[in-house]
Amino acid sequence: MRIIAGKYRSRVLKRAGKLRLRPTSDRLRETLFNVLGALVEESLFVDLFAGTGAIGIEALSRGAREAIFIESHAAGVRLIRQNLESLGIRDGAEVIEADAVRGLENLSARRLAADFVFLDPPYENGDDYVRVLDFLDASHLIAPRGLVIVEHRNSMELPERFDRLECSRILEQGDAALSFYRLAAAA
Repeated sequence: MRIIAGKYRSRVLKRAGKLRLRPTSDRLRETLFNVLGALVEESLFVDLFAGTGAIGIEALSRGAREAIFIESHAAGVRLIRQNLESLGIRDGAEVIEADAVRGLENLSARRLAADFVFLDPPYENGDDYVRVLDFLDASHLIAPRGLVIVEHRNSMELPERFDRLECSRILEQGDAALSFYRLAAAA
């Protein structure tokens, strides 16, 4: 696994080893950041179910002002910290060891507004998708023009609309898909 572009381009990240993680493929990560483009610069990027931290680190490499990694497994948290350390990233990165919703509650209590929230729970944990999207829909964590990006199996159907969030785009690649949600009022 390597960083695709930006400040840390071509740098290799430590892999999950014995951890049961399904990191986002380099190809899908490249597609995601090609879609986001320059909007990543100076953004607040939240990486939920962060695993190795590859998505948030890619955002930092491409100029995000800050990346917040939320991961519930202690071994995953250690891996994220090792990857940040190996790249010399000390500023602009925060690692929170918590369940996704608890981590988001932490951010909400701090009145943060994220430009991007990326969530990629284990594919077999279907309830996590709707649980996190419901929380984000009811919270004020998404900046007015912010995006929630969900990686999932392309065979999985997610709700098109919540109270405030609506799916604006679905991108499929292999057996994976990215669904992009934005606030309906910002569309």
